[in-house]
Amino acid sequence: MSDIILHHYGLSPYAEKVRIGLGLKQAAWKSVDIPSVMPKPELMPLTGGYRRTPVMQIGADIYCDTQLIMLELEKRLPSPPFLPKGREGEARALTMWIDRNIFAPAVGVVMSQVDVAAKFGEAFMKDRSEFSGRSFDPARLRAAIPIVRDQTYALLSLAEAMLADGRKFVLGSEPSLPDCALYNPVWFIQQQLGATASPLDRLPRIVAWSERMKALGEGKRTDITAKDALDTAEGAFPAAVSVDADDPSGLKSGQPISVTPDDTGKVPVSGVLVGLTADRVSIARHDPRVGDVMVHFPRAGYIIQAS
Repeated sequence: MSDIILHHYGLSPYAEKVRIGLGLKQAAWKSVDIPSVMPKPELMPLTGGYRRTPVMQIGADIYCDTQLIMLELEKRLPSPPFLPKGREGEARALTMWIDRNIFAPAVGVVMSQVDVAAKFGEAFMKDRSEFSGRSFDPARLRAAIPIVRDQTYALLSLAEAMLADGRKFVLGSEPSLPDCALYNPVWFIQQQLGATASPLDRLPRIVAWSERMKALGEGKRTDITAKDALDTAEGAFPAAVSVDADDPSGLKSGQPISVTPDDTGKVPVSGVLVGLTADRVSIARHDPRVGDVMVHFPRAGYIIQAS
């Protein structure tokens, strides 16, 4: 298997979801540090415009969104598993619930209590306003403290209840995909506000669980340059995929399409449809810098449109 290359930056919560997953699997991987804001000129030749973090690269195959990144890691590195046998659907559904419901208010807890401009920079505020479609006005963020803290407490209390029977991790005695998803918003609060910052001060089982997750580490990391990653893509060929001929969308192999996130960072990526299953959509692209690449997206949470 070609090397796993993760394009990310240190403070990205969703990148931490992947990093802790690599730790769970004790995987060897290569790290490319990318800017936290646009433009990202050394990433765009690979993704064709996708602007979210992180992105995983394996040769000339580019995987977008942690939903799909984690599934691809599971496919390539099946042991220890992200998806406990017989509970695969449960693990994935719970992960989607965490990503879609807990992440946003938890990030709001942080952003409403730190000086965003001083900590992350004015460019970050402007970029994230464009990314989310919401103003990063400090007064608005401060006014939201009671709301986001209350919502985060209510949602994390459900995870606290899961741990009430003495289990070490969300689905039992071993960490799995939902743990990686839950760790990312908890980690962000702890990184920015403290290990027991509100509402974690009322969630002792979550705090203890987070220490068990932290102990997993991040696997075996080697830092490389963006040029190294681009050269790797240029010298590789994408994997073979196919389009389900009976897919209910009616989309056909070879059809020009665009793929766009349905919530934030709504930048369409265009290419030729070469792969389509219930889990993912894959498009072929050509870029002068890297040649032919294939960009893969999860199906859920993305809008596929014929060009």
